[in-house]
Amino acid sequence: MSTESHEVHHDGGEHEGMTKKKIWQIALVLSIITGIEFIIALVIVPGHPDYLRFANPAYIFLTLLKAFFIVAYFMHLKFEKIGLALSIIVPILFIIGLILVLTNESHHWIDLRR
Repeated sequence: MSTESHEVHHDGGEHEGMTKKKIWQIALVLSIITGIEFIIALVIVPGHPDYLRFANPAYIFLTLLKAFFIVAYFMHLKFEKIGLALSIIVPILFIIGLILVLTNESHHWIDLRR
């Protein structure tokens, strides 16, 4: 049996690891956001169909917020260097922009057929 000691070296930066407490806090935040989405989908929108135009942007915002927490904490992107974070975030923003442009273009072609 080896009696080697393992040392952890820090590079002087503010590197905060994921503790069990932090994992449970993030899981609670994700659960609350999911609960809000369920309330919107199952209580507010069926009772007031006029609110559907406000529900869709709310779903998108809440989903992006959940994606941020998942990517930042569970995929450990929050603890990475800024270069790696930007190399992931910038292409995702371009993809989202492309989806928005293509969606707008598809509505234009649908309107031309009418």
